[in-house]
Amino acid sequence: MRIIEINNIGDAAREMSAIGVDPAGIKLMSGKAVFRAIKVYALRPVAANILKQEALSFGAEVATAYGSIDHSVKTTEVIVCGTIRQLLALAKKLKAHQFGLPGVGSGIEALLAKTGAVSRSLEIGKKSWHFGRRTYIMGIVNVTPDSFSDGGNFYSPEAAAERALELQAAGADIVDIGGESTRPGARTVPASEEISRVVPVIRRLTGKILMSIDTRKAEVARAALEAGAEMVNDVSGLRHDRKMAATVAGYRVPVCVMHAQGSPAGMQKNPKYHDLMGEIASFLEESIEIGSNAGILPDKFVIDPGLGFGKRLEHNIEIVRRLKELKCFGLPLLVGPSRKSMIGQVLDKPVGERLFGTAAAVALAVQNGADIIRVHDVSEIKQVIKMTDAIVRRI
Repeated sequence: MRIIEINNIGDAAREMSAIGVDPAGIKLMSGKAVFRAIKVYALRPVAANILKQEALSFGAEVATAYGSIDHSVKTTEVIVCGTIRQLLALAKKLKAHQFGLPGVGSGIEALLAKTGAVSRSLEIGKKSWHFGRRTYIMGIVNVTPDSFSDGGNFYSPEAAAERALELQAAGADIVDIGGESTRPGARTVPASEEISRVVPVIRRLTGKILMSIDTRKAEVARAALEAGAEMVNDVSGLRHDRKMAATVAGYRVPVCVMHAQGSPAGMQKNPKYHDLMGEIASFLEESIEIGSNAGILPDKFVIDPGLGFGKRLEHNIEIVRRLKELKCFGLPLLVGPSRKSMIGQVLDKPVGERLFGTAAAVALAVQNGADIIRVHDVSEIKQVIKMTDAIVRRI
């Protein structure tokens, strides 16, 4: 006798098939083998109490604030726990109720559908990325004098272009070109200066490699896209420049929206969270809404939890551990742990000696749902990813 690990319906179906369960039985029972916990926000006590009673009738459970029993609180967060089959039955029943519960039911159905699905495919230029089969690699080229890791190393257009080609040869699927450091305490660079740094590099590489532009500014994004970049990576999540969303929409390119608490200049002074993953998810949801309202299509979004951007060590560690919670968006998930201070703090290593720590963080990120990994050391990390993919994705 032993306990087996089943994380999703696919795992359940494989295990049942292996012992000879009939296909009809697999379809019926696989949803009973997978457990999920869903957090619902700001329910009135009357709705929370009905939700709990209905959940219990299906063998599921709901945890609420104590004050929801006697209505001594105005609203309560609730945690709904059960198998996928139980939760789907509950969701259907909630649609017959009042007090906002039909919306809760629809939300549960949508979350379960997205969380269990492979991330959307992504069209970048003439390339199609199909997630779930393997993890994609984004190489980093900083055309800056002051980036935390490689500032000044590739400051000339010639050196930066050569480095980008090296990263492609080493296995990068795309190279992220940046002309402004966003390390903690970094100064803002004028758009004209940022353009003068990145555009000459992009022009040298157009037609040779796939490139994204790492910028918070619409003017820089526009110049880079005109020069040949085919994706935008905005560490402000479309918040820094109000024109950015419309710019991305106009060029019909993918955009990575990242979570950050504050701006680079002061983001590490005293970051605090009440509900870390909930606040990150809410921020990303708002960024997607900003983009959607500007005309960015649903299949053009990539999300990034923003390791090191307004987070303490414990926040970064928790994000990597709980990455799967962000799969509820059904969107490609990008993670960038490369040489970050979190690794230096744990291992007590300077920036140039964080490869092994980066490799460990990458492996866990892939295991926990990352679709794209952004790194400096492409050749070494490609091996880590390939091995992790073989284990996690059953390649």
